[in-house]
Formats: sequence, structure tokens, C-alpha cells
Amino acid sequence: MGSKIEYVDSSQLYATNYVRNAKAVGVLWGIFTVCYAIIVAVAFITPEWIGDTTTSENPARFGLWNSCYFGNGVSSAVEDCQGKLDDLTSIPSTAIRVATIFGGVSVSIAIVIVVMLLLFFCLQSTTVYLICGWLHIFSAGCMITAIVVFPIGWDSPHIQRTCGPEARSYNLGDCSFRWAYLLAVIAGLDAFILSVLAFILATRHIKLQPEPLYASTLRKGEINSGYLGDSSASMAGSRKSLNLQPVMLMPQPMMDQDRFSEFSNRTGRSHKGAMYRPEYASSSIHNFQL
Repeated sequence: MGSKIEYVDSSQLYATNYVRNAKAVGVLWGIFTVCYAIIVAVAFITPEWIGDTTTSENPARFGLWNSCYFGNGVSSAVEDCQGKLDDLTSIPSTAIRVATIFGGVSVSIAIVIVVMLLLFFCLQSTTVYLICGWLHIFSAGCMITAIVVFPIGWDSPHIQRTCGPEARSYNLGDCSFRWAYLLAVIAGLDAFILSVLAFILATRHIKLQPEPLYASTLRKGEINSGYLGDSSASMAGSRKSLNLQPVMLMPQPMMDQDRFSEFSNRTGRSHKGAMYRPEYASSSIHNFQL
């Protein structure tokens, strides 16, 4: 018995490998989506966008919507943080208020995207990728807007008190950037990359090709490898495609006495042998069709 051999088309192998790799990339995309939501939330909450330097007179650090001052007339070890997220009037600069609104929208959209990952269990992956891709673009746009608008409010008096009178729009004066501002920039770029990846996964998503019919019917020795090609027409060389009927050859029974050649002429003596049988006179080999 020959072992079963499966013949798989090259397109079948490509589709299988692509779907497998697409699932792996999709899992990584979901992990980085969650990481993006965490990064953008940390950047929005932390008051570490800009801060004082060694030349600043009044040490302080400023976030998107809150400001923390050190040594507010009591002790240099006491930190006084001002600004409330639920009260935008506590933010002294109009430009920083606008940046806060866009930053909050970006964080909200990032959280919505994380929740929408659950839709993979009930909707087609193509639809979910498209929706999340557009939401990533909106979230990245809002975060980039907050990053660009925030420096316009650097001419505010509460920032000039720490950064000096030279501080104005897009000029920090005696202050410097902190890690949260750079983290916000990275988050914006990350969201654009995730959106592009989501669109690629959505538009290039293919289904697994059906298994060829001959993959489960062929066995070893049933097809001539010289006729095997990429098209199904090459299967004409297989034994199953030809309507052949096997024939069994039956040899003449062994006779020890009075044997004669099949190619010799009949004589009277040969017909009178003891082992002579009339039924074997016509032919020594009979073909039986199965």
C-alpha cells in the first residue's frame, strides 16, 4: 500500500501562509493599540510637558491642563498644583484650553478603539480594521493638534513667572521640554502608523482557498510526475482518468509428461499423450477480464 500524497497548489500555500501571518500581525496590532491608549493617557494626565531649568527663578512644571509650583511662599519642598480638568476656567490660557480639549478627545477615542477590539468576536475583521483605522487617524489628528496649539499659550503670565519674560509663543525662554511632551509626539506618530497598518490588514485580507479536489484522491503511483503541471489539465495522465480494466493472465498447468512447444506443429502422437487435455489445446494462456 502506497502512502497518501497530497498535491497542494502554490496559490493554496500562499493563501495559507498569508492568513497565518495576517493573524499574527493583527495580534501585534491589537497589543500596540492598547499600548497607544496607555501612552496617550499618561501624556495627557502628567504635568511634565515643560518645566524649569537650573536658570529658572521659580521652579515649576507644566502639563496640558495643570501646573505644579514648588515653594509657594511656605517651603521649597511643598508642591502646589493648580488646574482642574472638569473646570476649564482654572486654565489661565485660552490656547492651552483648546489644546486640553483636543487632547481629551484623543484620549477618549483611544479608549473607544480598545473597547472596539471586542468586536472581532462578532463582526468581520475587515470591518473592524477599517473602523479602528479611521478612529486612529482622528485620535492622532487631535493629539497632533494639541501638541501644535499648546506652545501658543507659552506667553501666559503663569508660565512667564517660571520661564522668564522671554517666554512667548513657541519660545520657552528659561524652560525646557519634559518627557511627557515627547511622549505625546510619539503617541501621535504611533497612531498614524497603527491606522496605516489597520487599512493594510483590512484591504489585503483574503480567505483561505478551497482544497483542490485531487488532493484527497491521489495516491502514490497513480500519476506520472512527468505530466504533473500547475493546471488541472495535467491530471489527464493519471490512471484514474483513464477507463482501464485490469486483466489477469493465467498460465498453463504444469505437466511433467508429454509436453510440447506452443510453437511446434501438432502431431498425432502429441494428441494421444496421457496428459493431453482438449481444453488446453487452443492456448496455454487465458486472459480473464476483471
